[in-house]
Amino acid sequence: MLGRTASNLFWISRFMERAENMARMLDVGYRVSLTPSLDSGHREQWESTLRAAGIAEAFAERFQTAEVAQICDFMLFDSDNAASVYSCLSSARNNARAVRTAITSEMWESINTTWLEFSDIKPSRDITSDIPRLVDWVKRNTAQFRGTMLNTLLRTDGYSFSQLGAFIERADNTARILDVKYYVLLPRAELVGSNLDMSQWSTILRAASAHRSYKHAYRDRFKAWNIAEFLILRREMPRSLAHCYGWITSTLDDLESYYGNRYECHELCQRVNDTLRQSDMDLIFQEGLHEFLTNFIASNNSLAMNIAEDYNFY
Repeated sequence: MLGRTASNLFWISRFMERAENMARMLDVGYRVSLTPSLDSGHREQWESTLRAAGIAEAFAERFQTAEVAQICDFMLFDSDNAASVYSCLSSARNNARAVRTAITSEMWESINTTWLEFSDIKPSRDITSDIPRLVDWVKRNTAQFRGTMLNTLLRTDGYSFSQLGAFIERADNTARILDVKYYVLLPRAELVGSNLDMSQWSTILRAASAHRSYKHAYRDRFKAWNIAEFLILRREMPRSLAHCYGWITSTLDDLESYYGNRYECHELCQRVNDTLRQSDMDLIFQEGLHEFLTNFIASNNSLAMNIAEDYNFY
């Protein structure tokens, strides 16, 4: 497969996943803002969402204050924000159009329809009232694309590159959603274990579609320790870091079988996967949850760049 085609397939899935993930981050900010505010109020909580999403600097270049309506518009509809839902859907569509013969007609129809419908959405002036509806719409339509891809695309190297894009982006998002807790509560140590703390951990679970499955796994009240473990180390949880890296490792092994070569990206992926397998929450909290997540995000980004270099995406 040509490197350019592999790149397009990788980024189609990554952009569709990113669109969903940006909506999830917005949902985190919205839900956290509804909980009792800390001393600095709701504005700090929205700013924490921007920082965790990795778009705080881009937002600050455009706006002097973090007004809720501006944040929502920036994350959803702003074409100048490369990470907005609008931009992600547009980029996914452009990549799909470039490789129409490498994807199925059902995949193209799903992407194209999602893009056209989202482009027609006219949010109300009070955009915050639209957030739950818009977030659900984005999650529903991106899930439809993923289901279409899983049900129609041949299990060849093209499928592998599509899977890599999806799970690398998903792992990044789960780490960032968890990191919202660092920005919102710390260093207010006295709040750890409080009702506010538990309410925000519950919000994190809902943002990762893990609220109900957590109760099946732990059968007790929300505990920060268990929630972090669930989203980092539990491989049966579909959005956990460990689950994502199980898929990434397996998919890179498939590419090694297809092409007969093993590259630096395979070794880096194995190191990250081994770290997750050998870690426990004692070690992670001892290191510091924020530090662990920051290191993970950096390693995940490095893996994506190594995959692009090793498989000639450029």
